[in-house]
Amino acid sequence: MKRIEAANSNQPDWWQPVADNTDPELEEIARNFLCGDVLAHGSLSSPQRALLILAALTACQTWEALPRYTQAALNVGASPEEIKETLYQCAPYIGLENVRCALGAVNAVFQEAGITSPLASQSTVTEETRFEKGLAVQQKIFGADNINAMREAAPPELMHIQDYLSAYCFGDFYTRGTLDLPMRELIVFCAICALGGCEPQAKAHAGANLSVGNTRETLIEAITQCLPFIGFPRTLNAIACIDAVTKDQ
Repeated sequence: MKRIEAANSNQPDWWQPVADNTDPELEEIARNFLCGDVLAHGSLSSPQRALLILAALTACQTWEALPRYTQAALNVGASPEEIKETLYQCAPYIGLENVRCALGAVNAVFQEAGITSPLASQSTVTEETRFEKGLAVQQKIFGADNINAMREAAPPELMHIQDYLSAYCFGDFYTRGTLDLPMRELIVFCAICALGGCEPQAKAHAGANLSVGNTRETLIEAITQCLPFIGFPRTLNAIACIDAVTKDQ
């Protein structure tokens, strides 16, 4: 399918023109690139593409665009639970208040669509199990030897950070329902890359993606979906991180 044909086909679900059409040339370029190039590339499902775009927009604090792409996510089959879990998963990496701002935009779309909040709980841990289950997931993703060595090497004044990583980042979020570990790690990788300046963490999570079953090709496809929203510099930095982890494989 030619680029403009693909753009015309994808537009009804994905592209909502801005109300104040004072820049029609930019609108046309943007529509054709997103709908005709990026959304037509690769083998990710439409819901996966939508969730990764929402993660990138949230990490970039692009609140004004979130309602449009939340509606697009619903249009292409992403469930309300998947959308909420995508934003929740970003919280340990981009900050609580950024996610709360994003949820405000998402909840407004849900309300207009007749989707009742709060949604059913996705938590699988209790106050007594969140550390234990979080540590188990952390070890599964990054390797028990690596995590145990990191905890053992932590100085006393930083041990609380290690505990927070296990109980909060992994226990409170990675153990939740609806999204599986491969999708959660794709979301995290895209959110970290969208932030910029976090290349060591991006490399670590590129490796984590491989450990949960994602491939180099999947990582490249995921960051390609984010390109229109994070720009080329951060996209190329992300690809360099993928290369650094996968070049010997």
